Amino acid sequence: MNSFSRKSYLYDPESKEPFRVSRSKIDLFLECPRCFYLDRRLGVSKPGMPGFSLNSAVDKLLKNEFDLLRKSGESHELMKKYGINAIPFSHPDLPIWRDDVYRYEGASFLHKDTNLKICGIIDDVWANKEGELFIVDYKATSTSKDISLEDEYKQGYKRQMEIYQWIFKQMGFNVNNTGYFVFANAGKNRPKFDGRLEFELSIIPYTGNGSWVEPTILEIKKCLDSENIPDSNPDCEYCRYREKAEKEIKK
Repeated sequence: MNSFSRKSYLYDPESKEPFRVSRSKIDLFLECPRCFYLDRRLGVSKPGMPGFSLNSAVDKLLKNEFDLLRKSGESHELMKKYGINAIPFSHPDLPIWRDDVYRYEGASFLHKDTNLKICGIIDDVWANKEGELFIVDYKATSTSKDISLEDEYKQGYKRQMEIYQWIFKQMGFNVNNTGYFVFANAGKNRPKFDGRLEFELSIIPYTGNGSWVEPTILEIKKCLDSENIPDSNPDCEYCRYREKAEKEIKK
């Protein structure tokens, strides 16, 4: 059972306890400071989204596949195909980093200047012979287009990778700036379904630059400490909805 209460997720400026800020909440702050403040300070969250159970199934199957090679210390054929000289990384804390134990913690680092505990739940880590780590994220999709990271909505993928890389560097690991996205692309061109989906696996490398992460953490701290609700992002659809609904209700 999840032991956390809703209240424990809210920021209290008077508390001396470290306050947890997840990778997704950092993304929320970048998307709209007002939505972030309402969520973390006032307890008013955006409407929830349904879980993507098919994506979760793909994640689990990929983890199982790479875990077999983790035990044997071998490289995956896909890694060999893309010239990646690495093997799945073994570490006793991997289940915590991946949240296999459901502590809602992931990999984490306490940023002492702000007393914010920055957390992120990863999919995988690979390592080369030199001891460098490569952060790995699994993505499930279904498209006839070439897989790339250039779509507008995939810019969040890049930030996600950079936050994970930053966390592991702060934890003291030797992290390569190159991370990898493993895409599982479900084909649509089979003549019959037959109760099966066939996926084509590919790897997209990405060289991260996490120089923005710490300045953003400092801005998040200022936002949380403020007694004033920040301005919304003009492009935030949730804020536009709230404002329009409030106007109509007042009529």
